[in-house]
Amino acid sequence: MERKWWHSSVVYQIYPRSFKDSNGDGIGDIQGIIEKLDYLKDLGIDVIWLSPVYKSPNDDNGYDISDYYDIMDEFGTMEDMDILLSESKKRGIKILMDLVVNHTSDEHKWFIEAKKSKDNEYRDYYIWRKPVNGKEPNELISTFSGSAWEYDEASGEYYLHLFSKKQPDLNWENEKVREEVWKMMNFWIDKGIGGFRMDVIDLVGKVPDEMIKENGPMLHNYLQEMNKNSFGKHDLLTVGETWGATPEVAKLYSNPNRNELSMVFQFEHISLDKIPGKNKWDLKPLDLRDLKRVFSKWQTELEGEGWNSLFWNNHDLPRIVSRWGNDKEYRVESAKMLATLLHGLKGTPYIYQGEEIGMTNIKFDTIEEYNDIEIRNMYKDRIARGFKHEEIMESIYAKGRDNARTPMQWSEEENAGFTTGKPWLTINENYKDINVERALKDKNSIFYHYKKLIELRKENEVIIYGDYTLIDPDDKDIYAYTRELNGDKILVVCNFYSENIEFNYKDIVNKEPNILLSNYSNSSTNINKLKLRPYEAIMFRL
Repeated sequence: MERKWWHSSVVYQIYPRSFKDSNGDGIGDIQGIIEKLDYLKDLGIDVIWLSPVYKSPNDDNGYDISDYYDIMDEFGTMEDMDILLSESKKRGIKILMDLVVNHTSDEHKWFIEAKKSKDNEYRDYYIWRKPVNGKEPNELISTFSGSAWEYDEASGEYYLHLFSKKQPDLNWENEKVREEVWKMMNFWIDKGIGGFRMDVIDLVGKVPDEMIKENGPMLHNYLQEMNKNSFGKHDLLTVGETWGATPEVAKLYSNPNRNELSMVFQFEHISLDKIPGKNKWDLKPLDLRDLKRVFSKWQTELEGEGWNSLFWNNHDLPRIVSRWGNDKEYRVESAKMLATLLHGLKGTPYIYQGEEIGMTNIKFDTIEEYNDIEIRNMYKDRIARGFKHEEIMESIYAKGRDNARTPMQWSEEENAGFTTGKPWLTINENYKDINVERALKDKNSIFYHYKKLIELRKENEVIIYGDYTLIDPDDKDIYAYTRELNGDKILVVCNFYSENIEFNYKDIVNKEPNILLSNYSNSSTNINKLKLRPYEAIMFRL
């Protein structure tokens, strides 16, 4: 596979609303991001994935765009955006824009026009259907609960919204829609961005009349057309959000010969702690053997034909240290273990803001304190279906999206140094213990562990391109694997739980291995009889 700059890069996701507020209105903004660029440079990242900053009425925190060519008032101006691009460039950091083109806001001028009449030139920019027997056209369900069809009184027709009713789906079968998308993408490319993260891109080929949401028959044609008419002429990073992808499907997206995307986010590992066949709110404990099986499948099956993205967290997922680590007595150890496990793998790692200091999930007492539309709709839906309040709240504490969205914890100051005003979402009360200022003063902090992992990736080709081999798939407590390239071999051993346990490496090693990185200060090098402490993680060079 041809080597690309993004193979060795590390991406940091910023959720602008919660990152840093520069003007005291309680909402993070672009100037706040500019203020913190040196912090990110110090961490060592190469790319910022910026969650949407476009003009939006904020029904779904910016994923409902009313103008792709303007900036949300709360975040600043296009001039601020230009400054962010130039200041990032000075520090060798590229900006990845969030591309949201499955749907727009219902306040976008196209939809305002589309609603005016059935023969308006913008009507066909969206998906409209006549009622069937006086009801919705079919049984398609919105991701945010309820029917995916919304009735429009004026025209007597339904429009499709796979998310909120304020997020009408674009009609990608209309060539004019696609041309508008390419034009907008080129506007941002000309501004000097480093690429796009593509929101729910696997839905743009949907066939609603056949109940097909993901991976519709025209999806890959559209992506090849997009590549040809926009980023294909440039050396940009493109990553698609594809919830339903298998390795076979991922190769279609990311095989360089197909001229589609650089890579996709696949979410198979993210579904391992839900009851099969149910939705994400129906919880079950993680079995580590399942995680090893899924990660290993993706590590080996894309070999030479595609590229992996590596992530634990994003703005839609709970905090990994609370989810599969131990956010109480072993918060630091387990956060470092999870980081070591992921960053030793093959692919481009993504760090979500606050992950590098071990930020944790939040527990609000009442549903009213939650901001997220998905949480609120789910709560209403489950109460109506007879679930108990306590039971629903347990699911929200485990999986709610607001876990990731509480403001970034910068210091011990009031409001965690995030704002001088009233924060838009309650700040986690543990901010006095968990914050950037404290992490930077402590050489053994999670922050410096991430920094070292990023340095190791840059210095060791074996971590970028080496072959992956899983050790002992049936061990239910330890995740161990090797990476090997041209005689250079590393071994990563992670105790995934809080019990002491022994690991035995069967292969013969001629001399004592070097420890490249460990989350304890005095780890053993006896890999044939390695006694691991709770959440201990060691990366050896063999």
